[in-house]
Amino acid sequence: MPEVGPDTPAVPGILSAFDVAATAASIAAMQEPDGAVPWTTGEHTDVWNHVEGAMAMLVGGEVEAAERAYEWCLATQREDGSWPMKIVAGSVEDASSETNMCAYLAVGIWHHWLIRREVKFVRRFWPAICKALDYVVSMQLPFGGIAWSQEAQADGTPGGKVNAEALLAGSSSIYQALRAGVALADLLDDPQPDWELAGGRLGHALRHHRDLFLDKAQFSMDWYYPILGGAVRGEAGMEMIAERWDTFVEDGLGIRCVSENPWVTGAETCELVMALDALGDRDRALQLFADMQHLRDEGGRYWTGYVFPDKVNWPPEHTTYTAAAVILAADALAHGTAGSDIMRGTSLAAHFEEIGLECGCASADALPGRS
Repeated sequence: MPEVGPDTPAVPGILSAFDVAATAASIAAMQEPDGAVPWTTGEHTDVWNHVEGAMAMLVGGEVEAAERAYEWCLATQREDGSWPMKIVAGSVEDASSETNMCAYLAVGIWHHWLIRREVKFVRRFWPAICKALDYVVSMQLPFGGIAWSQEAQADGTPGGKVNAEALLAGSSSIYQALRAGVALADLLDDPQPDWELAGGRLGHALRHHRDLFLDKAQFSMDWYYPILGGAVRGEAGMEMIAERWDTFVEDGLGIRCVSENPWVTGAETCELVMALDALGDRDRALQLFADMQHLRDEGGRYWTGYVFPDKVNWPPEHTTYTAAAVILAADALAHGTAGSDIMRGTSLAAHFEEIGLECGCASADALPGRS
């Protein structure tokens, strides 16, 4: 039986604290012996979804499993600060790397600090975070976005061709990670001005140059991720939500993953829930969170998605990343643990100044009155 702690979140009328703990236990049940959290049993592990799983397990009371997951990050990081894109049962299947995946450890460790307040734990992971974020920042493009990936070399080692285009969703996630990284740097009194400079340029690109990112407008992630990552908020965020609400939202079911496919997915729905919560749109956030619960299965597990014309769950598997998104959304809505604001971002470092821009826009450091 899963244990319910005093801070285990509950969303009245939708999920109880026991429900949340059961879902955390379902993630831990799919964890591999070395600590890896694969997409589902027998599937591959990537470090972004793995860290998201660790965060969710911590919220749901699976502390030992969460910390084993973080230890896996140390064991699998490469010397250049990156992680392989796909690892299956301990073996590298795809040795290339994605920058947004590599950045996300900073978010996970900041989240752990908020909940556990263990400086020793943070210090253990700080060198890995520094290597990871230094690697990510080295991939920044002149307009401010972050190159989305780097291929492996012919011998399978890292450091091959850089794919010098930026993904809007991935760069938005990196923006959150840089703020988490700077918050950790402040905690440890180890300033990282290069991350702050990169964060300012990246935030500017996410707010003003979204047309320079790869066009993935058919994916719902590109719609809401600039809000979820924290670069766009307030009235601009509400306008962004209004622009494509009717394209992606299916009343009573959740949101589409891809605009042209009649398929709603739980993880994307819960991420939109957290984006709406960050904008203060609590009513629609709660409604969408309730709507997606048709994906819940026995033992607190969640189906990935639902093809609504066929009335069938597809793919026919329960995924850890869907379960993790549910838990983090529940925590955000419930204001449950001390890490519940991780997507709202109020505990993160302040938004970065837009200085040192290379896109042709006026930098803040060039404005009248600044020296």
